[in-house]
Amino acid sequence: MTLCKGVYVVPTDGWYIERTVWLIAGVVLLTSTLLAVLVNPLWIFGVIATGLVSINVALTGFCPIGNVLRLLGFKARLGTSAPTRWNLYFLQTDSWYLERRIYVTVGVNITLGSILFLAHSPWWGLFTGFVGTAMVWFAATGLCILANVLYWIGAEPRLNPGALRSSGIGAKHA
Repeated sequence: MTLCKGVYVVPTDGWYIERTVWLIAGVVLLTSTLLAVLVNPLWIFGVIATGLVSINVALTGFCPIGNVLRLLGFKARLGTSAPTRWNLYFLQTDSWYLERRIYVTVGVNITLGSILFLAHSPWWGLFTGFVGTAMVWFAATGLCILANVLYWIGAEPRLNPGALRSSGIGAKHA
C-alpha cells in the first residue's frame, strides 16, 4: 500500500445519495446517543441499528436509506451502474475503496461503542456522539478525519479521486 499526503475532501457541490446518508446517519447517532444518556440507555439501540446497517451497506451494497433517497429523486455517485429489478440503490462493492471502508469502519466502531455503553459505562456515549458529530461535519463540509486517515495509508478514493493529485498536494510517495 502506498502512503499518500495531502487532505482528502469529498465533493459538496450537491446533495447526492451517499452524502445525504452520512448526514442522516450522523443525526440519528447524535439523537440516539443523546436520548440514551438523558432518557433511557436502551435508546443506544438506535446507534447499534445504524452501525449494523452501515456494516451491511459495506458488505452487500444495499442501503435502505439510499433507496428512499433514490425514490425522492437523489442521484448516486457511488451507486452501481447496472440496472436492478426495481431500480434499487446499491453501493458499488467491486473493491474496498476508501468510501466503502468508511461504512464498515464507522459501523464496527459505533456498534462496539454502543455495546460498551450498555455493558461498561455511559461515558462511551461520548464516542458515539463524537462519531455522529463527525458524520454531520463530513456531510456539511466534505472533510472527514477517518477518510483522511484511510487516504494517508493508501486507500483509493472514488469521490473526487484526482482532486488532490491535480493540485499537487496529494502526490503519492513510498
